Amino acid sequence: MHMAEPHLIPAASSLRSARLFNMLAVASTLLAVLLFSLGNFIADKKLHFLPMAMSLPPVAIWLAASIFVYAGIAHHPHPRVRHYNKWAGYRYYGLIGTVPIVPLFGEFIPGGWSSVAVLLILILVPWALYDVWRAGKEDWQDLKVEDVHKVGAQA
Repeated sequence: MHMAEPHLIPAASSLRSARLFNMLAVASTLLAVLLFSLGNFIADKKLHFLPMAMSLPPVAIWLAASIFVYAGIAHHPHPRVRHYNKWAGYRYYGLIGTVPIVPLFGEFIPGGWSSVAVLLILILVPWALYDVWRAGKEDWQDLKVEDVHKVGAQA
């Protein structure tokens, strides 16, 4: 049997992984809300769909990409990295998962889509940025992994 060489995961890499999902979720959400607001500003009665048409691509692209980011971090050997990733995913997917429901009840929601945009910012952004800050306050240490092929088994 051959011994695998230990692999060192630097503390900075663990911190970056712990923050990644939250930072990209905040960036895509702010971009989508900015584009939605811009669409509202330039749209007239004939282009009432413009705000949604402008704001959906960042959400759709990040939603697809986030699955790969989440899965890539989900088996990180450091349990705190997995913790931050898990809660970032719960938060983002929970909020974004409510968005397709809005057209069903939109006429009953005061402010309609604008209210949804405000809620996304008020709920997702501060909470995600708080987790980014908290991750920065943790005492990250370099992590030695004996067998990189068994990393997923530790999750």
